[in-house]
Amino acid sequence: MYMQTQTFNIALPKELVKKVDEVAKREYRNRSELIREAVRRYIKDLDEWEQIFRSGEKAAKRLGLKSEQDIDKVVYEFRHGKKAT
Repeated sequence: MYMQTQTFNIALPKELVKKVDEVAKREYRNRSELIREAVRRYIKDLDEWEQIFRSGEKAAKRLGLKSEQDIDKVVYEFRHGKKAT
């Protein structure tokens, strides 16, 4: 599969570059491959967390929960085997 690429420059602290190089060497990758993978994973994780929060917001709305205190009460009751009111 052909992947179009674009080159850009970033500034990183020297210590971070050193760690990037160490990990890249251990994994038999170059800097670009390692940074590409790190960015892909970061974006994937971010997308997954956003999906989790959207699901939580929908569930809270469905249950009529309007505050963090409401959520805390439901969680407390669930953990202690009580019926949520």
